Amino acid sequence: MAIDRRQFNGGLIGAAAAAVAGGLVAGPARAAYRGPNVVVVRFGGGVRRRETIEAETSFAPGLLHRLAPRGVLMPQMSIAQIDGVDTSHAEGTINLLTGRYGAYRDVGEGAEIGHFEPTEPTLFEYFRSRFDIPAHQALLVNGEDRPQEEFLSYGIHKSLGVAYRSEVLSLYRFKRWKLSRFLAEGGGTDEARAAAETELAELVAKQSRDGGATQAPEIEAMWAEWQRYYGDDGLKNPRGDAALTELALWALRHLRPRLMMINYQDPDYVHWGNASHYTRAIAAIDRDLARLVAATDADPEYAGNTVFMVVPDCGRDANPLMSVPFQHHFNSRSAHEIFALVFGPGIVRGRVLDKPVDQSAVAATVGAIMGVETPRTESRALEEIFA
Repeated sequence: MAIDRRQFNGGLIGAAAAAVAGGLVAGPARAAYRGPNVVVVRFGGGVRRRETIEAETSFAPGLLHRLAPRGVLMPQMSIAQIDGVDTSHAEGTINLLTGRYGAYRDVGEGAEIGHFEPTEPTLFEYFRSRFDIPAHQALLVNGEDRPQEEFLSYGIHKSLGVAYRSEVLSLYRFKRWKLSRFLAEGGGTDEARAAAETELAELVAKQSRDGGATQAPEIEAMWAEWQRYYGDDGLKNPRGDAALTELALWALRHLRPRLMMINYQDPDYVHWGNASHYTRAIAAIDRDLARLVAATDADPEYAGNTVFMVVPDCGRDANPLMSVPFQHHFNSRSAHEIFALVFGPGIVRGRVLDKPVDQSAVAATVGAIMGVETPRTESRALEEIFA
């Protein structure tokens, strides 16, 4: 069911009333969700407008020429340039999930610095607290080499929290499931079991927050099928961002998510020093985004009932004086300059919203699409995108 402008305005009034009352307020019992499915694509790893949405230099032609005409392109979205706002991956993702800047705390220790957990409710918590949605239908899809992003499945604000968390799909989670299952079954040699125990302990040490090896039964059933299909050695299944796409496609078939966020990351491999790592990764995300859209278009339950929100975690610069170009850690102007594209039912088609908009508006806008109040976000939803 697409949201119209009257419903949108009504949602804003309700959200404002809740905020005036001092935060989240108790609502009715959780209702069945009848709104559109939403897929948030973190066009991630930090990308500039120049290589994505600027026609002459874009490595994402599908995004620019096939998907943008289906919705609203926002070429002037930016990350606020205020003290304490860093242009990096976990921070940008938390901005998207909570609609607030600085809404996190670092829970890392020693070498694990940079493990952030949200201190405000996430979109998943708002959504699941409002509607009767099981955890396996509210999904984060994460890269295997960013276990710190497993912490982003829920915030620690007193209003909501772990009871309304998202589930997480990643090869990291699959490895934990595989090792735990192997040990629980009691098979293997003593040497193999000792090696499995050591490997599992190392994985657990990387991410000790709630939601480890034990996940929803539906997800564990999917992991069993994944293992049957790809095997144990990790040499047959896709890796990097290709794995995220494959996991998302499997989720669409096996789990039927209503809200899913895919955290692409491979453009960040430009830190190795080769600019082609960056541009090839953008092109790969572009191709895989087309696969995801095609999969929803071909599925009777998703076709005509799925909204995509595509937005980077942060931008980048290209300082020629740096030994490794395309940085994002120095808070340069272009590291704050991003974009967003939203398309699907109830969204204006073929529009360029060519005015400054803020990254913190994404959470409120996704909430409005789903009919969910997000009273603790800093920005209002972007009313101009709705048909």
